[in-house]
Amino acid sequence: MKYEITEFDRTEREVAPVALTIAGSDSGGGAGIQADIKTFTSLGVFGTSALTAITAQNTVGVPGIHVLEPSFVTAQIDAVATDFSLSAAKTGMLANADIIHAVAQAIRQHSIPKLVIDPVMVSKTRVSLLEPQAKEALVKQLFPLATVVTPNIPEAEEITGFRIVAPADMRRAAMQIKDLGPQWVVVKGGHMEGEAIDLAYNGEEFIEISSRRYQTKNTHGTGCTFSAAITAYLALGATVVDALLKAKEFITWAIANSLSLGHGHGPVNHFYYRRPTNSV
Repeated sequence: MKYEITEFDRTEREVAPVALTIAGSDSGGGAGIQADIKTFTSLGVFGTSALTAITAQNTVGVPGIHVLEPSFVTAQIDAVATDFSLSAAKTGMLANADIIHAVAQAIRQHSIPKLVIDPVMVSKTRVSLLEPQAKEALVKQLFPLATVVTPNIPEAEEITGFRIVAPADMRRAAMQIKDLGPQWVVVKGGHMEGEAIDLAYNGEEFIEISSRRYQTKNTHGTGCTFSAAITAYLALGATVVDALLKAKEFITWAIANSLSLGHGHGPVNHFYYRRPTNSV
């Protein structure tokens, strides 16, 4: 029996914007590098990566972490940045101060634009993903390079040193984190009660971005996915405000249509309900 594959017309493809993710790998596929690349692809952006760590991870926990040498993290960033024209980049799990220092140096050396910092500190299952002494390096070396920093409430509490239990606390935290150097701060409100309200601040105005809260245990990878979506939209040429609004829409849909996979916190759905063209 003979099968013949349909012949396709060969056309010149419009060049897709390229984004870089610098983060850890999640063997379960719901968070980290895997979530970032899926998000980039879903939104029409070509994804590149530099791994900082390899985790043995699933929806239940993180039984193992292997951190890579800082020099090899640098080598990956160099390889990507010298061959591709990067439109935006993001960081996730950075593990330790030495890697943070290497990443900051590489970002400055290659003048990588539109940097989104997701200050990953613990996993969904409360496993530490950042050495305690590395927090100062993250804040001092990377925050001043950031276009957007996206802490959730526990991360914002860790950075600022005070409890966040009310909207006024979120505003205070946003102002304090803005003083550390980023252009924009987004304090994510997923850990608060009621509507899922994220608070964005650029030193001049506060912007509240709200959405319905969907009750599901399948929220693995929400932070990675949201920050990756911001990065993708920035790469596509959106303003920061438009990128935040579109990323909020993306993550809200991804949670509403999350996947019941595994025996713990299942992943959000990275396969977006529509596939945009290379525009915003």
